[in-house]
Amino acid sequence: MSTDSQPAISRDEVAHLARLSRLALDDAELDRYASQLDAILSHVAQISEVAADDVPPTAHPAELRDVLREDVVLPSLTAEQALSGAPHVEQERFAVPQILGEE
Repeated sequence: MSTDSQPAISRDEVAHLARLSRLALDDAELDRYASQLDAILSHVAQISEVAADDVPPTAHPAELRDVLREDVVLPSLTAEQALSGAPHVEQERFAVPQILGEE
């Protein structure tokens, strides 16, 4: 619940949001959701008070750096060498069984 006497969101506002969302809520649901949304908004307000202006916003708590190696071209297999152990080859490619029934 809200720490002050005034709730962050009223039951009427929840009913209005429900109508906009095309949700049919009964009185008990309106009361429950108003209470839950008020608690959520109160917690968000508390967190907003804690955030300091000198703390930069971050997407990750640890500093991330690029850990990839340099892209270096190295000698590799020729197509003939790569296909030499394949059970079936077609047009210089691996030939595999059809699985979706397509031609």
